Amino acid sequence: MFHPDLIRHPDSCPTLVLNADYTPLSYYPLSLWPWQTAVKAMFLDRVDVVAHYEREVHSASLSLKLPSVIALKQFVRPSQFPAFTRFNLFLRDRFACQYCGHGRDLTFDHVVPRAQGGRTTWENVVTACAPCNLKKGGRTPRQASMPLHVEPIRPTNWHLQEHGRSFPPNYLHQTWHDWLYWDVELDA
Repeated sequence: MFHPDLIRHPDSCPTLVLNADYTPLSYYPLSLWPWQTAVKAMFLDRVDVVAHYEREVHSASLSLKLPSVIALKQFVRPSQFPAFTRFNLFLRDRFACQYCGHGRDLTFDHVVPRAQGGRTTWENVVTACAPCNLKKGGRTPRQASMPLHVEPIRPTNWHLQEHGRSFPPNYLHQTWHDWLYWDVELDA
């Protein structure tokens, strides 16, 4: 029987990367490697292949099914706190304006404006839509009568991973489903 993986271009065969404990290195963004990196790691004996695509690549002396899921042989300890980036800020705030709740035209806002001595830290920056950011201007939420939905905190990596699980990627290969626990109900 014909399998859709067979006509797939190798560049559209990303590999899900699991830590040595068989959990994804990250959920959001999902820990994916291009097929070339995964194959190189296989030959360097740094990973175990857990599942593969039906798609093969060939050299003069070798045919190899592309890995779809690999597990690192050495455990990588995740850092406790994520980098302060726009993407991580949006993820902490679930891609929603912290003033009105909308998810369109997002930017970030200093709760205590920099002009009033506010700093660019996790605890003083929130996701805001452009209209709310413009409306608030150089005032505090209290001065602008715009209460925050949630007070900003410095998230942990675990915190962001939990939020990331709410936003599964558009594409999940069938061999990945056993390793990604998006909305799985557990039996009692």
